[in-house]
Amino acid sequence: MISKRKNLFLYSKLRKLKHEKAPKLIDKIIAEADKNGIIVDNLIEDLMLLRTYAVEEKNPVVAKALRLTVEHLEDNEAFIIPIPTDEPLEEESDQTQLIVGTESFIYLMNLIKKSLNVLNKEEIREYNKLMQL
Repeated sequence: MISKRKNLFLYSKLRKLKHEKAPKLIDKIIAEADKNGIIVDNLIEDLMLLRTYAVEEKNPVVAKALRLTVEHLEDNEAFIIPIPTDEPLEEESDQTQLIVGTESFIYLMNLIKKSLNVLNKEEIREYNKLMQL
């Protein structure tokens, strides 16, 4: 009988093999954003291609995040969604600085790259909520 740990390993291995181009595409998106900042026209096509991979893998959280990201970039010509944070303590609320722009976009792409991680998937859901406001 296969242990639960080994079964999870095999499952994640299979998921990675299904679309071997996805991690490379995410790396390309991250490198481009890191080097040139958010250039909407350059990113839209790659994000839509990445979304097709998420849809084919039946990963609705990531597919939704990518769709909302594309819509957000088209509407705002920038990525103005902050990195989701834990609720600040009252004394910290004045000192809390939101991280937006390229840094937040790259953070989201890294979460998507490792979206099998439960905590990462929760953070992607937080991004989705923020993009729907």
